[in-house]
Amino acid sequence: MARKDKWADIPTGQDSPLNYAISARDRSVIDMVEAAVRHKQVMLAFQPIVTAGQPDKPAFYEGLIRVVDATGRVIPAREFINQIETRETGRIIDCIALEKGLATLAEFPDLRLSINMSARSIGYTPWMRTLKKGLGADPTIGERLILEITESSAMIVPELVVGFMRDLQSERIGFALDDFGAGYTSFRFLKDFLFDIIKIDGQFIQGIATNADNQVLAAALLSIGRQFDMVTVAETVERAEDAAYLTALGIDCLQGYYFGAPTVRPPWLDTGLARATA
Repeated sequence: MARKDKWADIPTGQDSPLNYAISARDRSVIDMVEAAVRHKQVMLAFQPIVTAGQPDKPAFYEGLIRVVDATGRVIPAREFINQIETRETGRIIDCIALEKGLATLAEFPDLRLSINMSARSIGYTPWMRTLKKGLGADPTIGERLILEITESSAMIVPELVVGFMRDLQSERIGFALDDFGAGYTSFRFLKDFLFDIIKIDGQFIQGIATNADNQVLAAALLSIGRQFDMVTVAETVERAEDAAYLTALGIDCLQGYYFGAPTVRPPWLDTGLARATA
């Protein structure tokens, strides 16, 4: 007798209990983020990206958006970004992240910082206004700012992303292709993009010291980065043996909990100095 699918008896139409539960959960997440924005309970957490073989020398930091819910819990972006990505709330969150990142760069002139954005925010007037205001306030900010765009987001409107990068070339802003390998980048567009950095998705990095499949895939992604003269970053590095393997492989920079968790209290706040690129 054929095995019965455990989901076979669950209605899957628009009004099914499963769809209703998913919709209710998404609505709850959206409400939580919107409330955090209204109450200004939004902040950045900072995680170091270190030079391979020199773990005490961050090449730059990534500013990761966080919101605080009604109970006071700090919620990372991965818990809500998918639900708000296509909504105006997503654009507002991008604006807040950029504004806070620019303010941090202005306050700490030795710091280099990456900030995440969606390709959808390129055409959002308040986001562009925030960027131009920050760049105009300090002539050094452009060369210390890195804008991170996920691979899947970039491929939604690749021509728009290419034009956006070209328009900002004179500002010397860096661009990072985030989660590389997880999406569906067309190599036709990859050669047109002006990314300076590729960040290899963590699914190809975790356990790489003993995972033959990840070793082959990471080496292939590294080869692509080198071909296009991009700095390579391995994401989600969590073990010493993985860090050692990636360093020997030739990855330029490493990011992950092995080197430091994201924190809302970065080291330069304790010392009064930013030495991210010393």
